[in-house]
Amino acid sequence: MSNWQTWALLSAAFAALTAIFAKVGVEDINPDFATFLRTIVILVVLAAILASLGEFRSLGSISGRTYVFLGLSGLATGASWLCYFRALKLGHASQVAPIDKLSVVLVAVFGVVFLGEKLSVPNSIGVALIASGAILVAVKP
Repeated sequence: MSNWQTWALLSAAFAALTAIFAKVGVEDINPDFATFLRTIVILVVLAAILASLGEFRSLGSISGRTYVFLGLSGLATGASWLCYFRALKLGHASQVAPIDKLSVVLVAVFGVVFLGEKLSVPNSIGVALIASGAILVAVKP
């Protein structure tokens, strides 16, 4: 389990389950409160994993730059979750999840713009197909 492809496929599988479980979970409560409860579960599980692996670090050993970017990432994650749960509350999981996956397209664009990454012609075609596919899957039947 040391290659990125295995972890990426597991991430996709868990993300799919997240949509299904969250759709059922937000039926009877406010989506923001649902996000809060989900976050508590994540914190407890991650704390247990870090403790069991002995991976906690001294907070002073982490650079300021790391704090800034992880903080920004945390804010973006929180905003994403709040929006995602609100969308699930209002729409069908089978439509919300594909639109959410337009993040793949945005990551490719942001990678080029902000990180100087390069996309080959096949990569660009793939990004366009992902965008097209996400939109087509989200169209109401």
